[in-house]
Amino acid sequence: MDLMQAKLDVIKAGKLLCERGLIQRTWGNVSCRIDENTFVITPSGRDYQSLTPDDIVLVKIEDLSYEGDVKPSSEKGVHAACYKLRSNVNFVIHTHQAMASLAGLTGYDINHLEGESAEIIGKHVPLAAYGLPGTATLREGVTEAVKRSQSKAVLMKHHGAVCMGTDLEDAFNVANQLEIACKEIFLERYRELTGRTIECFDSLCEYIASTLQQDTTTEEIPAYNSERLYGVFEMTPVEGGDAIMIDLKTGKPLDKEAEVPAFAELHAEIYKKKSNVNAIVHSKEKATYELSKTGVTIKPFLDDFAQIVGVSMKNAEYDINNRLKSAKKAVKKMRFRDAVMIKHNGAICVGSSEEEANAVKLVAEKGCKSFVAATAYGKEDKYINPLECTLMRVIYKTKYSKKK
Repeated sequence: MDLMQAKLDVIKAGKLLCERGLIQRTWGNVSCRIDENTFVITPSGRDYQSLTPDDIVLVKIEDLSYEGDVKPSSEKGVHAACYKLRSNVNFVIHTHQAMASLAGLTGYDINHLEGESAEIIGKHVPLAAYGLPGTATLREGVTEAVKRSQSKAVLMKHHGAVCMGTDLEDAFNVANQLEIACKEIFLERYRELTGRTIECFDSLCEYIASTLQQDTTTEEIPAYNSERLYGVFEMTPVEGGDAIMIDLKTGKPLDKEAEVPAFAELHAEIYKKKSNVNAIVHSKEKATYELSKTGVTIKPFLDDFAQIVGVSMKNAEYDINNRLKSAKKAVKKMRFRDAVMIKHNGAICVGSSEEEANAVKLVAEKGCKSFVAATAYGKEDKYINPLECTLMRVIYKTKYSKKK
């Protein structure tokens, strides 16, 4: 294939995947075969929306060597393995798409795809053994999975999915259909558990949360997002409404007639204790909200959670009659973490910018869904090894996150 056309196709695919919500920010990677010896792939740690042909890296299939200053994706070995094993594959997409990532937590291959899904993907989707991101172990797990199936997709335990095709359109259709098929798996699991039929994953979230101990006495509090602005921070209601400027030192609104939001002390305490945090976002996404009621601590079932949120997301009480003390306790539970659940109130997520805080929010929400998925299949104790989680967190915070 023409080199420039291949690079343009990789860029186009990245944008299409972002539009469909199958890839976000810099997560995942895309490649296109040039010939039997080489392929081009997205670079490490670059936003898909800003990629140019100069950013797309030419890599040799045999030894993964490349030229130039732009570093290719750390998962280039996974792509090379697909090209080695499948002569008819010319395009490979690796995603962290939500439903496929959750399906990888069931512990099983998918053996029963039918209809359109079977036509596009194949009837059998293998589950690859887990390996840390960018490692030979991860590559070997995918290699073995590809060898034992003719499927165009592979689930990656604790990680995501690999989707293959003859060209961009084919690989994209595989990724898109895989998400639909994996969602159906969880709707069917709900039917198996309850005997009832549902149409969305949210109902499974409600059901799993209902099976856990809950404290219904905790009060739900209106949620606010905020941004640090030179000695003050601006709080904006998540549900819409006027912003309120809060003096960081005093914790009081600049407008003396304004009512102080119930979470103002918590936001202030976060900004005081975490000098690198400049934005806070509050999630009440269904899985996150339902699990926050239970007091459960969310541990990493997916490696992007370990990297971006932390080694766990704890649950903190927030007493509106003792806000400062509650805020201090909640912030303590955020040590080395970028999110904390608030009992009966979803999760607070932080970042150096609004974009980074929203990235934490997305991954925290997927982490809560992963807890639901694992619990639905009796795998709630099968989270990633804590030492591996710590390693991934340190590498992400000291190396990868600094590229953005």
